[in-house]
Amino acid sequence: MAGPSAVTGERQRPEAPARPPRPSTGRRLPSPRLLLVVAILVTVLGGGAIWLLYGSEWLRVEQVSTSGTRVLTPEEVLEAASVPIGAPLISVDTEAIEDRLRRELPRIDSVDAVRSWPHGISLKVTERKPVLLLEKGSEFVEVDAGGVRFATVQRAPKKVPVLQLTAGRSPSLPRFGIDRLLVEAVRVARDIPPAVASRTSIMEVRSYDSISLELNDGRTVDWGSSEKGESKAAALTALMKAAPDAEHFDVSAPTSPAVSGS
Repeated sequence: MAGPSAVTGERQRPEAPARPPRPSTGRRLPSPRLLLVVAILVTVLGGGAIWLLYGSEWLRVEQVSTSGTRVLTPEEVLEAASVPIGAPLISVDTEAIEDRLRRELPRIDSVDAVRSWPHGISLKVTERKPVLLLEKGSEFVEVDAGGVRFATVQRAPKKVPVLQLTAGRSPSLPRFGIDRLLVEAVRVARDIPPAVASRTSIMEVRSYDSISLELNDGRTVDWGSSEKGESKAAALTALMKAAPDAEHFDVSAPTSPAVSGS
């Protein structure tokens, strides 16, 4: 019977059994030849797509359409847009077209230039709408709800009040200035009830807190400042319903409105 090892004095450990080989998963790496074929196909398809978009005659700009114009004509929009007819549709810089239209035609408030595959560009225009008119000699300057003076016209648009700034002797003029008073007038124009706005012929601004309206039937409205516009609009609507024959309405203090001349 074998005893302890003469060298170490310990019993020898039995050798660990060999691990069985892992079962094959059945997956094989693609051959270099297959990889080469795939690479060639990707290159060919990619090159074909690039040629189709940029080099072929199939996807080029052939027509440009416009929509949304009211005062501007489609011809004015097309001329200002300067869309490159015949250019590859994919290469057309739509943002540059939009910037150019807003710069060349200030009447345009917003515009979307959209590719219409396979051959078109569509220009969707939104024009500014005047809420006030400034007299300039025999012409009129249109002012939108943002206070932007965007166009000068020879004939006043219908249902848009003419602004009269008579603040020359107002003590508030040095403090606020004409431009600030114009901003206040625009705020009032935005708050006037639509039924009243369409019948307002003149808005007079005497000072920051003295703004009045003259309707086309001769009736007048003392609006006061631009503050509490929604409350004043509600009060004016109620007054006109309660006293339709009144000649003057005062909503400068909307919590205590008044009428006269009825």
